[in-house]
Amino acid sequence: MIDVHGLDRRVVVTGLGVISPIGNTVEDYWSALLSGTSGVGPITLFDASQLPVRFAGEVKNFDPEEYMARRTARRMDRFDQFFYAATTQALLDAGIDYSDDPDSGTRAGVVVGSGIGGLMSMQEGMDTMRTRGAERISPYQVTRMIPNMAAGDVSIGFGLLGPVTCTVTACAASTNAIGDAAEIIRRGAADVMVSGGGEASICEFGIAAFAQARAVSTRNEDPQGACRPFDATRDGFVMAEGAGSLILEEREHALARGAQIYAELLGYGMSSDAYHITLPRPGGVGAARAMQAALDDAEIEPSQVGYVNAHGTSTPANDVTETAAIKLVFGEHAARLAISSTKSMTGHLLGGAGAVEAIAGILAMRDGVLPPTINYHNPDPECDLDYVPNEARKQDVGIVMSNSFGFGGHNAVLIFGR
Repeated sequence: MIDVHGLDRRVVVTGLGVISPIGNTVEDYWSALLSGTSGVGPITLFDASQLPVRFAGEVKNFDPEEYMARRTARRMDRFDQFFYAATTQALLDAGIDYSDDPDSGTRAGVVVGSGIGGLMSMQEGMDTMRTRGAERISPYQVTRMIPNMAAGDVSIGFGLLGPVTCTVTACAASTNAIGDAAEIIRRGAADVMVSGGGEASICEFGIAAFAQARAVSTRNEDPQGACRPFDATRDGFVMAEGAGSLILEEREHALARGAQIYAELLGYGMSSDAYHITLPRPGGVGAARAMQAALDDAEIEPSQVGYVNAHGTSTPANDVTETAAIKLVFGEHAARLAISSTKSMTGHLLGGAGAVEAIAGILAMRDGVLPPTINYHNPDPECDLDYVPNEARKQDVGIVMSNSFGFGGHNAVLIFGR
């Protein structure tokens, strides 16, 4: 057993992987963000002509067999395939491979976040039962649906024998996964953790359900202009899919093996609105408590944060509330703070959003350039901060914050530093 009592175990990021509507590698994703490219378009995964919403942020040109055997891919749901693929990239990026020694991964684990899990598989299974009978349901029906299977498959595929678990906190899920994975390393239960999340809910049932909740944009005539966070004409978020994976590692462990270090995870905070099943608490006090908790955990002052990757969903309620929360926490510094919503380009990956957005923040620190909020043309008097409108901006930042908020009042915040 490793004695960790009394040790200051710091957590760093040593590998990244992305599958997204704007690119299926980290560098393609990052390049598209900086060029202001939208990944939103008409739905092609199924016939959406009879639905009130007919556009989404779909992952394009994804071939799961680039990352796994055909037999393995066929038993996985699409969200699981996305996370497995993103993790393959991230582990390769980190230079971590336990395949030569099956017992060497005892100090490595995984925490995955997903808002829903295998919704596509659930719909397909229900359709099969209704049209062809219960005996025709796939024997993999259950394992395709359950959200934790993405963690299970990654642990099986890559020999991760340590802590393996799952967070299901709606659109905060993968931010919680990253934060919880960091806590596992801090307390000494592991040295390496795969963390992040994935989602693939662009199916008839998923689109119809979110449309009935009146949470999504209905701007069918202008899909690429539909997601417009903080703009006065915003009318809802845009459903999207994909996954992000981050390799977290105890700092001394990473240094000892000469690993590249993208960033240090400085702080993690979370809170509950305890207010409403879908709406944020007015005034942003719940989100503000999560941001302040992350700052306290990082032991930094608000003025040290240079950039916030906002939750920024493009819903009327979120963007006003998040703006108010930022003002509560940052005070006068809020007016000097750069904030952007990369959902304006990717759409909303639901449970996978926090991971890909954390990666955007880390890369902004690496390259000294901030991704923009596109489709920002009509200022909202209640959203009056600097949202890095429409074009990327060169700006050196040493500390970034990434916000995620989910249905049920879940608020989760991460802070990264160089």
